[in-house]
Amino acid sequence: MKTRKPRISILFFAGLLLAGSGTMAQTPDKPLTLPNALRYALEHQTDVRKAKLDQENAQYQIDEVKSRALPQITGTAGLTYNPILQLSAVPGDLAGQPGTTLLIPFGQKWNASSAITLSQNIFDKSVFTGLKAAKTTREYYQVLGKLTDEQVIEQVANNYYQLLVQRQKLAVVDTTIANSTRVWEVIDGLFKNGLAKKIDADRTRVNISNLQAQRQQLLNAVQIQENTLKFFMGMEIADTIHVPAASFDEIQPNASLITETPVVTNMTDYQLLKTQEKLLHFQKESVKAAAFPTLSLNGNYGYQGLGNIFPIGKGPSQNVNWFDYANVGVTLRVPIFTGFGNRARIRQADIEVKKIQEDLNKQELSLNLAYENAKAQLVNALTTLRNQQENVELAKEVYTNTKNNYDQGLAPLTDLLDAENSLTTAQNNYSTALLDYRLAEIQVIKTQGKLPTLLN
Repeated sequence: MKTRKPRISILFFAGLLLAGSGTMAQTPDKPLTLPNALRYALEHQTDVRKAKLDQENAQYQIDEVKSRALPQITGTAGLTYNPILQLSAVPGDLAGQPGTTLLIPFGQKWNASSAITLSQNIFDKSVFTGLKAAKTTREYYQVLGKLTDEQVIEQVANNYYQLLVQRQKLAVVDTTIANSTRVWEVIDGLFKNGLAKKIDADRTRVNISNLQAQRQQLLNAVQIQENTLKFFMGMEIADTIHVPAASFDEIQPNASLITETPVVTNMTDYQLLKTQEKLLHFQKESVKAAAFPTLSLNGNYGYQGLGNIFPIGKGPSQNVNWFDYANVGVTLRVPIFTGFGNRARIRQADIEVKKIQEDLNKQELSLNLAYENAKAQLVNALTTLRNQQENVELAKEVYTNTKNNYDQGLAPLTDLLDAENSLTTAQNNYSTALLDYRLAEIQVIKTQGKLPTLLN
């Protein structure tokens, strides 16, 4: 399908450049083209930076799970003072007093101890499952980061072209004001010489005033759109930007975009859900792992001091006794019956997996729908763009003929003003059609998973 490139007049571009120079501080050495704006956003935008932090944090999550497979070493120390020792009842026979019960305090007033404990998992299925899940979590954040980049690209690209269109409309109004002013100067001169009516000069002046009011509204719209673009780029609102007018000329109708059907399963949105599905499978495996036996190695070494005085010294002369102790063991834990709680948790996890699979089916349909809608919108935008382009050419011809007739006294001023207003409306409609086309094109590129190509 062949398409015609829109013909944009030199006057239009001159007006657009004039509008740019009058509405923002210029930085000719650093023009903000669309690729430059996108690169800036991918470096400074808050959501992008947060996504990168999530990817960095995923490695720390992996390290946390790995720690469960490494030895766990704990050191403890304590000091206890017993002002009143507990009495224990013993038979008097032990002390040569048969038939009596003696209450004897056991223990020491002071008890100092320190110990170091080691625990090492030998087999724990949940640890290995957790490691796999943690690596998938890193993959999830990588895909999420890619999706965030695409969303930022879409937002910045849309606002970038909306700014260009607002500036284009401003340029159209500026050109119309200049033309109307020249007409008014001619009519005013004729009126002063008694060759024209005062009402004609007044009507032209009113038309110029209306155009100037419209221009002020467009200036405000341009400023707001600039600030919005800076916001989505992650740029300080007070910073100045220069969007070159020539960038708008890059909008060339291209129907070939809709000839390539996207592979839905390769789309970032779909891949994100697939990664979530993997995580839910690991969650289910983790619940199952709770039913497996665990085997761990345990070791303990300690040093303890007992005495009736503060345990500083050592030996009988100090009335303080110090000794060490140690133990090594293996612990096997075998779940036998959990009241069917583990089975219920497994079934809950299985339900979550089935739900994400339904979400995948829905996402596939949604992505196909988005592509078909974007394709239809692009076709409609192309048709509208061609019609508006022809309408601009026709409005220019009507305006030129009407002005010639007015100059020769063959047409009233109202016809000239109507033709001028029609030309302004046609040019603004063409601007809107250009924006609609570009936005539709961005949606097609998005549904094809090719938004990063806008960086080139």
